[in-house]
Amino acid sequence: MQILDGKLVAQAVKNDLKLKVDALKEKGKKTPHLAAVLVGNNGASETYVASKVKTCEEIGYQSTLIRFDVNVEEHVLLQKIQELNADENIDGILVQLPLPKQIAEEKVINSIAAAKDVDGFHPANIGKMIQGQPAYIPATPYGILLLLEHYKIETKGKHAVVIGRSNIVGRPISILLSQNTATGNCTVTLCHSHTHNLKEICLQADIIVAALGKPEFLTADMVKDGAIVIDVGITRVEDKTKKKGYAIKGDVHFETVAPKCSYITPVPGGVGLMTIGPLLMNTLNAVTKK
Repeated sequence: MQILDGKLVAQAVKNDLKLKVDALKEKGKKTPHLAAVLVGNNGASETYVASKVKTCEEIGYQSTLIRFDVNVEEHVLLQKIQELNADENIDGILVQLPLPKQIAEEKVINSIAAAKDVDGFHPANIGKMIQGQPAYIPATPYGILLLLEHYKIETKGKHAVVIGRSNIVGRPISILLSQNTATGNCTVTLCHSHTHNLKEICLQADIIVAALGKPEFLTADMVKDGAIVIDVGITRVEDKTKKKGYAIKGDVHFETVAPKCSYITPVPGGVGLMTIGPLLMNTLNAVTKK
């Protein structure tokens, strides 16, 4: 059993991006500029955005953080996005989700110019991805592909089972794994809360992507020997033995599943650490394709 180390691969991605940015600077070309929009003071969102801004600084990107009060009206936020769309100095725009109840997330996502939608959520980017055209790929699915690529995991002809059908992870990764690419060519089964015989389906899988948000849902009796298991889940579970009062759990029961696997991602330390690199790769692409 080999651990798919998100920290190691994320650092390799950052190192590669820094080299590319340094090369742009040497040629006197524009360096990538990411605008991050944060609404309210959600603790997790604060942490994610701070990490993105810090990584920008480390690899030589410009970044702009725009904050709004939690009670901001939707039209004010949309107006700011239009300003960022029109600003030629800004290459990528991300609006940190979730947003407060008074703001329609779909409307906000759709208002970001597709060419600056480095989160890869805009319908135009999703459509291009489905057709196999060049597009910004959502960060978590992209991060999974980078893990598979780094560890040179053969996917061609494998049966991949994806548990969870969210627009952010489940649906995109099911499409990407089926495409005719170096990290694709799988036969994919997409499962969800209404899937019958889930255990039997999982036992047929060479690759399992668990992305349903239920702590320790995937157990050893659902996994065949030698399977590759990608755990996308990250949930805080109360644990009074921990200093913080909680433990971080994935969607996989790691202790019992890991011994059966050829490869597995840990939680924390796996897929979660892979989400910033792809976002910044998309931002670099926004600059270089201009």
